[in-house]
Amino acid sequence: MSIDHYENFPVASLLCPRALRLHVAAIYAYARTADDLADEGAAPPEQRLDDLNAYEADLRAIAAGNEPSARWPEVFEPLAQTLRRHRLPLPLLTDLLSAFKQDVTQHHYADRNALLDYCRRSANPVGRLLLHMYGVHDAAALHQSDAICTALQLANFWQDLSIDTRHGRLYIPHADCDQFGVSASELLAGSDSAQVHTLVAEMVAWTRAMMRSGAPLAHRLGRRVGWELRLVVQGGLRILSKIERMQCASLLRRPKLHWYDAPVLAWHALWMRERTDRLVQERT
Repeated sequence: MSIDHYENFPVASLLCPRALRLHVAAIYAYARTADDLADEGAAPPEQRLDDLNAYEADLRAIAAGNEPSARWPEVFEPLAQTLRRHRLPLPLLTDLLSAFKQDVTQHHYADRNALLDYCRRSANPVGRLLLHMYGVHDAAALHQSDAICTALQLANFWQDLSIDTRHGRLYIPHADCDQFGVSASELLAGSDSAQVHTLVAEMVAWTRAMMRSGAPLAHRLGRRVGWELRLVVQGGLRILSKIERMQCASLLRRPKLHWYDAPVLAWHALWMRERTDRLVQERT
């Protein structure tokens, strides 16, 4: 199972401890449904925000031990059990909703700090919720998890550049566009150029460095959880390399992971080193 908008982040995979799979799936269903309320279908923005507010009301109801509405039983019945069983931090779940609400109204970002603040709420809570269920709470692990989750989110943005821009969404910060002499209007119009390729290459390099900074967490966790995280990291790096191999022309077409990438990911996951500067980057 994978999250479509975070497709390099496997959820409830076979490497996940059996006792946690239903709980991980409950978090996935919660995030996936909220993301769909924000992005899918033809509802106007006002309706999307009303639905997300109702969704948050149901979350707060189960967190308080009360009954939610009858709108999303497939989400909130299992999530209520997960909340009780693992005492999930409510702010992480509400941060996700905050980001999804922002998606409804904000489609551009002025600079990297603004984009990273969005990722702090849209991506990082997923990793922190998983670490919470694994019983990992130290600051270093949380920081590395945030780096991996944000890098996965960013990799997905550069991967989906051709799709997002057609829908009026641009996640490359305007400050970076200005630095490389590319206008937001050019990107939204799908106007590709050498300058655009250089801009995307800079985004890829920024994202790869962030992923590498968080990658040692896979060795700290160890066992099956660590192996799952190795594959997550390599999936993100693989997408970045695919973007580079197409000369960073992801404004024109979307690179994808295929079934035949799986052996490559497994090989590079096997040979990941504990030191960040020796982390394998696939080029094959």
